Amino acid sequence: MYPRLLLNNIKNWLDKTEILILYGARQVGKTTLLKMLLEDIEESLIFNCELPVVSNVLESKNLSSIKALFGKNRYIGLDEAQKIVDIGSILKLIYDELPEYKIIATGSSSFDLANRIVEPLTGRNIKFKLFPLSLKEIQEKNNWLWNLNNLNKFLIYGTYPGIIDLPTEDQQVKLSELSGDYLFKDILVYDQVKNPAIIRKLLKALALQVGSQVSVNELSNLLGITRQTVEKYLDLLEKSFVIFLLESFSSNLRNEIKKSRKYYFYDNGIMNALTGNFTPIENRQDTGVLWENFCISERIKANGYAKHQFNMYFWRTYDGAEIDMVEEINGKLNAFEFKWSKKRKIRIPAGFSEKYGVKEMKIITPENLHELIND
Repeated sequence: MYPRLLLNNIKNWLDKTEILILYGARQVGKTTLLKMLLEDIEESLIFNCELPVVSNVLESKNLSSIKALFGKNRYIGLDEAQKIVDIGSILKLIYDELPEYKIIATGSSSFDLANRIVEPLTGRNIKFKLFPLSLKEIQEKNNWLWNLNNLNKFLIYGTYPGIIDLPTEDQQVKLSELSGDYLFKDILVYDQVKNPAIIRKLLKALALQVGSQVSVNELSNLLGITRQTVEKYLDLLEKSFVIFLLESFSSNLRNEIKKSRKYYFYDNGIMNALTGNFTPIENRQDTGVLWENFCISERIKANGYAKHQFNMYFWRTYDGAEIDMVEEINGKLNAFEFKWSKKRKIRIPAGFSEKYGVKEMKIITPENLHELIND
């Protein structure tokens, strides 16, 4: 079992009154983390909200029935809480009327949980986001040398907890299953998603465009759906923690590309499974793209678990000057380039440096990968 960096962060909130919400994609380890969190607490119990007997009691909003269900347990885990109809008002009811219970709820899709929770639980909840395994978490179980020795595999098969230690042939099978309807199951039951095949085609198109600017109009033409529908599906895929967005960074520099976007995947294995390409690194033509996706997702994990307030962008000008990632933390800008092999010296674009006062650009290669996650 891999240690999770969120564990201590969540533990710090166990003795406070707020309801704790743990978000994350399917299979990233939310249930396991919930068990780790409560395993040493005697007065604790975890309920699977997909079970009708559990959902029926909670949805009844009958305080006596809820107390009977929870019993003498003070710490209550509600796993897959998004399955409960009107979950936000139910959690508010428990918070207001049954303060003796500390609730920790997990959900695999933020669009469902957030829409039902945010308003009812304003000021009553703390949110945490769990990702696929980070390099720091893998290092804690193994060591940094193990990470470096397995880096090629991470770029192809990703770092999902239930996949990372499997034999190669099993990794391919599991990833193919996970990247099918299961990964975005919550989207498919969303009442406005009528055609699951469109979601799969959209994801494959995005996987083939990682690192490139994405045109919503082109996606609309490719998929035969309206621009508005494409935008809606992209939003749902983001909120289900499958993909994330980097927008272009700009102020008023005349030559900057101001309104553009790139999409990346939280996990390389999912990205490769969507294209059906598990070819080893040494035989790939897209190694740079795989490396860029991997590094940016690792930086998101590192910033997220460190509880930084951050924004991430890419930067490009119309004449071709570009920076893979611009990071903004507390008003400070950091520039990153991601190179699988550093064959030549790379300088920060003069236009960016002069405009924004950033004198250096960090070049991340396998040799200095540790700087990306320990910064």
